[in-house]
Amino acid sequence: MRLDHLAIAAETLEEGVAWAQERLGVAFLAGGKHPRFGTHNQLLGLEGGLYLEVIAVDPDADCDGPRWFALDDFKGPPRLANWICEADDLDAGLVHGMRKIAMQRGDLRWDMGVPQDGSLPMDGGFPTLLQWHTDTPPGQSLAQSGCALHRLTIKHPQADAISDQLVDQLTDDRVHFELSEHIGLNAEFETPNGKVTL
Repeated sequence: MRLDHLAIAAETLEEGVAWAQERLGVAFLAGGKHPRFGTHNQLLGLEGGLYLEVIAVDPDADCDGPRWFALDDFKGPPRLANWICEADDLDAGLVHGMRKIAMQRGDLRWDMGVPQDGSLPMDGGFPTLLQWHTDTPPGQSLAQSGCALHRLTIKHPQADAISDQLVDQLTDDRVHFELSEHIGLNAEFETPNGKVTL
């Protein structure tokens, strides 16, 4: 299992992109639409084959069922809401209610683990899993922004249990778990303007 990308959720894509660009000091690139879930996004290439995504409900799209990333229930200012890992064996990794959904956006094809109700696994404490079916996923094809992930902290009441579940699957010195009454993600980035925390 490898860290693939991080997702910022927002009530509107415009608001989310403006929020992220103001903090990171770099411009996001065009993404696309996800007809299956009625969402759209913009992307930012990070060092090391990672990327950052801003995602929101597409007001021009319908969705037959719950939207992914818990976006039907998202309220408030933009915030880091999800961390996504690529699994070597997606079928074996589908825990915490995730089921495999085939996805496509342009030339990109991948399978994604999405709970039936559209929620995040363990409310975002456990990574959403995917498996790419393309030779050049966004983390490898996006232009570099000059930003790099320094540290990702997952705060959760069951942080120790999540860490124990992933200890033999995810080896990444940037990923840390912290016991907390409230669930949340905290990411520190090295940017052209210095260190920035989302």
